[in-house]
Amino acid sequence: MRLNFHFYPRLLSGIALATAPALAQQPADSLLGLRFVPGATGVNVPLQIVMLLTALVLLPAMVMTLTPFLRLVVVFHFLRQALGTQTTPSNQVLVGMSLFLTMLLMQPVGQQIYEGAYLPYERGQISFSEALDRTALPLQSFLLRYTREKDLQLFLEMAQLPKPANASKLPFRVVAPAYVLSELQTGFQIGAVLFLPFLVIDLLVASITLSIGMVQLPPVMISAPFKILLFVLADGWNLVVGSLMKGFLGGVG
Repeated sequence: MRLNFHFYPRLLSGIALATAPALAQQPADSLLGLRFVPGATGVNVPLQIVMLLTALVLLPAMVMTLTPFLRLVVVFHFLRQALGTQTTPSNQVLVGMSLFLTMLLMQPVGQQIYEGAYLPYERGQISFSEALDRTALPLQSFLLRYTREKDLQLFLEMAQLPKPANASKLPFRVVAPAYVLSELQTGFQIGAVLFLPFLVIDLLVASITLSIGMVQLPPVMISAPFKILLFVLADGWNLVVGSLMKGFLGGVG
């Protein structure tokens, strides 16, 4: 069964605005502002509602793995560890910043899905299965831009499928895990590069404190202010976030 992604632009606003009284006043063929038309879509209304609720359950996992959120949150966690600031910024701050940056990066894809799949489906111009096909194309095109061919080949072999002549013909069950693997690889590479300058500071501080016999304080506690000072003077957040965003906007995986 192909995953249903084309509802999520409306789902986010529908979940925030929907209340119990509002739901009670909705027509019988709508849910969270989505209109279900029997017959015209090829799928009966109860089944459409079940599929919508299933998409709601899968939505957090899809946002975390099939969007730039994956790379962003991995890099931010590596950066926090490299700085040695323990829980500052907190997980909520890092996740929130990653989510808002993801929304910015995914806005063009969401607009394509909304205009090309959701609006025609809502107007009854296309069937439910055709709406799913139109939904998968922009998302799959986005994922393929940042997916390594090596990872695609790995999952093609695991699925025992021949390599298609065109990348757009790849099944989504191959593209999705390949994208996750590629993003993890890229995130860890960026994290390793971020660690290097702070690792040098840790080594210098440890060498100096041991040479002068200053063992009362752990070297990590002494080096932390210097690492934070270096990061602030270099305008680190601007550099890190800017580099990550340019990597996605430039199509570099």
